[in-house]
Amino acid sequence: MNQIENIVRNYIVRHNMWKHDGLYIVALSGGADSVALLLILKSIGMPIEAAHCNFHLRGEESDRDEQFCVNLCEREGIALHRIHFDTFTYAEKHKISIEMAARDLRYRYFAQLAKDIEAEGICVAHHRDDNVETLLLNLLRGSGVDGLAAIAPKNGNILRPLLCISRQDVLDYLAERNQDYVTDSTNLEDDALRNKIRHHVIPLLETLNPAAKDNIAQSAKYLRQAKLMLDNLGKDSDDPDDAEDNANYPEKDIELSETDDDCKVIFIDKAPILKAASQEFMLHKLIGNYGFHGDIIDNIIDSLRNPDGGVGKVWKSNDYMLAIDREQLLITPSNTLDNLQKEREFRLPEEGNYTLGGNTKIRIRRYQRTDDFAPSKEHHRITLDANKVSFPLTYRLAAQGDRFQPFGMKGTKLISDYLTDRKRNYMEKMSQHVLTDRKGEIIWLIGERTSDGSKITPQTESILEIELVKNADAR
Repeated sequence: MNQIENIVRNYIVRHNMWKHDGLYIVALSGGADSVALLLILKSIGMPIEAAHCNFHLRGEESDRDEQFCVNLCEREGIALHRIHFDTFTYAEKHKISIEMAARDLRYRYFAQLAKDIEAEGICVAHHRDDNVETLLLNLLRGSGVDGLAAIAPKNGNILRPLLCISRQDVLDYLAERNQDYVTDSTNLEDDALRNKIRHHVIPLLETLNPAAKDNIAQSAKYLRQAKLMLDNLGKDSDDPDDAEDNANYPEKDIELSETDDDCKVIFIDKAPILKAASQEFMLHKLIGNYGFHGDIIDNIIDSLRNPDGGVGKVWKSNDYMLAIDREQLLITPSNTLDNLQKEREFRLPEEGNYTLGGNTKIRIRRYQRTDDFAPSKEHHRITLDANKVSFPLTYRLAAQGDRFQPFGMKGTKLISDYLTDRKRNYMEKMSQHVLTDRKGEIIWLIGERTSDGSKITPQTESILEIELVKNADAR
């Protein structure tokens, strides 16, 4: 499966377009878009049959297109359904445009065919560029949210699996497969407003911003998600208070807290996101200001929907990093953890006072045990059996695969597992420090627990006291 096929497959799954063992119709005109759609769906294993409509609008060209579809489907081993229409007569009878007549005839036929062969859905080849054109058309018409939301991935049993890729992606895919296609000559003419937008307006916009099409498509997506949110306000409740609550975004679920001196972490509960009518819209509202947009939003939502909830997955924007934790999303400035990872180890050769960086110091002293001695119970200060600790000590970040023997336990435990059991979040795990002895054995998971191997016993005569002091300049 190549990259384009994988993108389309994920889009189909995300929007629940594929029911297990269901049969699907592909609307096949013979043009590049519908040919790519047919081949992609076949390649990803979707059960399909094709349907071609000959509208007899372009003389020999219409018959050429039909024969092309016949040859293609024979080669690919795909069943093809064909129908012929007297489109001009239909348009005249119903006093509608040729374009509207063709649309009515096409979709009526597809609906009946789906019933006849018990197909789950009808796949049409609209792609991202079509969405851009539709939004601009509707903008010119003064449309509201419904029109500006452009083309939806699903509308009843009409499915649009290619909305996630561009026209250029389609052409690149066909070129990679050395697959030809037919061209509708009317698409090259400027007599239709859509063609004028395609051939003139969009190229002009791209001179102003090369990413114009991508950005407009993204805006259409956000508007579609906003429409979904609006459509669902108070939908499942007669209580007006419920509707009001649904209308509010869960900024109340965002909490700014500190996990370390310089580590600001933003906590966002997963639950309101997963319950939202449009999860993408909700998530964009919450994290868009931190530089997370577009495909990253989609990837995060896909991860949240996975059976494992995406726990442990990480994304980066220009300035921030986002990680999925058990019940929350965590956001922190990228330089916070980057600086931590660059932090050097500190060697502590003997007893004394050491500056570890910033306003953090560590104090180490040794003294004889007295009758009134009581072991420290403070998280920042520990007392060990001095004779069981060998210098030099090393202060460093916990590394992947680190193990230690927690106080009171017989065996060893991975630090990552220990911190998970302690319900420490991803950021806390990444910023966790340890203190090791000369042999590299961890004697203190700092702020958490000491090692059983250096514990004080009734036989202990000499005490080693180690204290981690933060904001030391204030003391």
